[in-house]
Parts: sequence; structure tokens; C-alpha cells
Amino acid sequence: MIKTGFQSRRGFLTQAAGLAGLATASSLLPFDRARAADLTVGFIYVGSKDDYGYNQSHAEGAAAVKKIPGVTVVEEERVPETVDVQKTMESMINFDGATLLFPTSFGYFDPHILTVAPKYPKIRFEHCGGLWTPKDPMNVGSYFGYIGTGQYLNGIVAGHKTKSKKLGFVAAKPIPQVLLNINAFLLGARAVDPSITCQVIFTGEWSLAVKEAEAVNALADQGIDVITCHVDSPKVVMQTGAGRGMYLCGYHVDQSPLAPEKYLTGAEWNWSKVYLGMVHATLKGETIPNFVRGGLKEGFVKMSPLGPAVDAAARKQFEATLAEIMKGGFAVIKGPLKDNKGNVIAAAGEAYAETDVKLESMNYLVEGVIGSTS
Repeated sequence: MIKTGFQSRRGFLTQAAGLAGLATASSLLPFDRARAADLTVGFIYVGSKDDYGYNQSHAEGAAAVKKIPGVTVVEEERVPETVDVQKTMESMINFDGATLLFPTSFGYFDPHILTVAPKYPKIRFEHCGGLWTPKDPMNVGSYFGYIGTGQYLNGIVAGHKTKSKKLGFVAAKPIPQVLLNINAFLLGARAVDPSITCQVIFTGEWSLAVKEAEAVNALADQGIDVITCHVDSPKVVMQTGAGRGMYLCGYHVDQSPLAPEKYLTGAEWNWSKVYLGMVHATLKGETIPNFVRGGLKEGFVKMSPLGPAVDAAARKQFEATLAEIMKGGFAVIKGPLKDNKGNVIAAAGEAYAETDVKLESMNYLVEGVIGSTS
């Protein structure tokens, strides 16, 4: 069961605000009415559910939840990272009776979830990517995946494929998760050839097709021959890159149908694993941990199949590295390593495993990445 209707939700909130006797938000929820479902779950997306990217990956997870008996799923797409998401969360709670919410975009966390959650202590808010700390509301949780290791594997394949020794990365914003992916991609390539560089261009927005296309063309004009990205919808990057003769490493979901001959592999989310676990736990009356993480080993992340342009040497190194990652504790960031300003990040013998929470505060680009975080 999918409910959208942005205007109907807003209309409901306007009417509810004028009703006498509704003194506090907590007294509104959930309405004392019989519902067919044992649990109503809300999913909120910043973009389109069929974007070949971030939002689609979450929507695929929501689709798996819909198959659970006794569970109703409500969804709303294209909700900006503004007060609009607060209105959407409140309408899902008050209008639809949702008691478990998944507001999926990074910018939904602070201040929006942190503003709404204290009003509704019986509602569970699960946010993707936010760094929950004990000072935050206890009915809020943070979940994410160690997809940086996936971008490291992308880099290995890219390192084998590039002839120019110059890679490209189109990124939205220089937040820690994006920076880790950029750094991991370059370090994976440098595991093949230490002379490889990676030029990054930040568009400033999670989804801005015109700037993404301009960035790809600018990278192609520099002789860059393999490209990846961290934007909400990689579709424009993939199609524009293929049109310029570049090879492609995907992100979020499998984009191989967009350019099957040029697609090397991709780092994908497997949110169905996360969402099914959390929903089943809720149905059992269990409390979801406030901080949930997992990677390739835990099934939170997966890799796209290797494409026809991947040669035997690349496949061998890819598979050997994947086997190491699956053992757990793999470190992409390890010394000796400097950032691209010459500062020491990790001394010789020092390593940050993928589970190290310090990586979620990353504010640098490693040596060999051409670009700036400011």
C-alpha cells in the first residue's frame, strides 16, 4: 500500500492545527482507530524513487518490507531537506499512523529529525547516515553501510582499465561519507598503480543534472578515461560518461543497463537486508540499536557483476581483495598516508578499519586526489 499525496498531507496538518483540544503533538499520535496493519512504516526520499541511484536503492528496500504480512508501507518522494520533511514526518505519524519512520536523506537529521523526535517519544525515527550520539533522542537511530570498501574495489578495476592514469569523480557535497568514497576510489586504483590520480568535481547538490553533465564533460576534456560518482542519481554521469567514451564504475544501484559495454562494476546498497531486520525486530517488540552499521561481509553492501570490459588481471585482484574484505576489519585508510595538502593522516603501521567511527568525521582528501573540500 503506497500513499503519496503531498498536498493531502499538508492539508491534513493545516486542519489538525486548528482543532480544539490538540494541545500537544504527542497527544495526537497515533489516532485511536483500528488499522488493518500491525505496523505502519514510513519511507521519505529526497528525490525520485526511480532515479537509478540513492533513492531507488531505498525504495527497493521498502518494496521488500511491503511483502511482510501485517505491515503497511507509506512513502513520499521528492521531499527537500527543509521544514517540509518535518511536515511529512508529522503527517505520516498523525494521518497514516506510522510508528517507524525511515527519513533517508542525509540532511533530514539535523535539525529536522532532532526537532520532531522529542515530540513523539513512542515513534521510532531511523536515519540513514547520521552520526547518532548519546546526547540525541533515544527514539532516534542511525544506520549506514561501509560502502567505502565498495568504492575501493571500484578503484581497483578502474586502476587496471585506465590508460591515461587519470580518474574522475563527480561528487555532490564534501561530507564525510562522500570524502571517504573519493579517497577509497583513488586508493583502490593506487593499489594497482601508485602514479594514478583522481580529479574530483563537487556540484554542490545531491541531484543537479546540468552540473553533473558539465562536470563529466570537463573531466573528459582533461583526458580522464574512467569515472565514478557520489550523487543521488548517477544516471546522467553514467550516460554522459559513456557518450564521451569513458569507462564507468557505478554507485548506489546497478547502472549497467545504461551502458553495458562501458560499465566495469559498481558499489551498491542492499537496504532490504537492513529494513527487513529492523521491521521484523519491531514486530517482535525488540528495540533497534541506536547505531547500526555493516558492510560487504554483513550484506549491507554488494558489488555489481564485473562487466565485459574487465580483464583477467583486474578480475583476479578484485576477487582477492573482496575475499580479504569479507574476512572483516579491512582498512582502506592506512599508513603511511598524507592528505593532498601534505598533512600526515596515518603514520606507517597505523590503520583505520572500516568500522572505525573516526572515519565518519573525515574532512580531507588523500594525496593524489585533485580537488578541495572547501
